[in-house]
Amino acid sequence: MLVEQIMKTEVITCKPHETIESALKLLHEHHIRHIPIVDDHQHVIGIVSDRDVRDASPSIFHPDPSNELKNELQTIMTSPVLTIHPLDFVEEIASIFYEQEIACLPVTKANKLVGIVTEKDMLYTLIQLTGVHVQSSQIELKVINKPGILPEVTSVLGRRKVNINSVLIYPYEADQRYKILVFRLQTMNPTPTIEDLQAEGYEVLWPNMPGIET
Repeated sequence: MLVEQIMKTEVITCKPHETIESALKLLHEHHIRHIPIVDDHQHVIGIVSDRDVRDASPSIFHPDPSNELKNELQTIMTSPVLTIHPLDFVEEIASIFYEQEIACLPVTKANKLVGIVTEKDMLYTLIQLTGVHVQSSQIELKVINKPGILPEVTSVLGRRKVNINSVLIYPYEADQRYKILVFRLQTMNPTPTIEDLQAEGYEVLWPNMPGIET
C-alpha cells in the first residue's frame, strides 16, 4: 500500500510569520494536532504541534497573556522537518513513526506539500490491513519455515471456499525453523477449516477449541 492511498490531501498550513494565536485557533477549529509551516512556494520549512503551541502559551498569571500569543510561529516551529513521498510504502513509513517517535509526517512531491499522514492514519490503515474491521474468524498456524509453505496452506483453506480477508506472517521466536501464519477468514464458523488443516498435519495454535486437538 502506498502513502498516496492513505494521506490527507486537504492540509491546514501556516506561514512562519503568522502568530501562535492564529495556529491555536486553527488547531481548535479543525480538531487537528499538527500544522505544517510552509513558505510562499509550498515548501515545508517547519511544523508546529498542539503541544508546541500549548507550551508556548502564557500562564493565566502572566501580566499580559496576549503578548505571548503574538509571537511568530517560526520562533516555536520544529525545523528541519522529516517528510515522505506519495509513492513510499506505508509499511516502510510505519518504521519511521516508531523509530523517530513522531506523530505526523508531511508528504511532499517535487519539494512541495501535497498531503499529511498522522499516527492515527497509520493505526486505521493497520486495522484495514489486518481485516479486523469486518466480521471474521482468526486462525493461527505454526508451520515450517520453507519456500512454498503459504500456497500449501491456502490450498487447504480453499477447499471450503472461504474468503481470506488478510494474511500475516511473523517469526516463531522459540524456534527459527518455524513461523506463524495468521489468517482472517470471512466465516463465523472456522471449525471445518481447522479440521481440514489438522488433517493435513498443520499445528493450529488458535483457536484452541474444545473438542478439537491442537
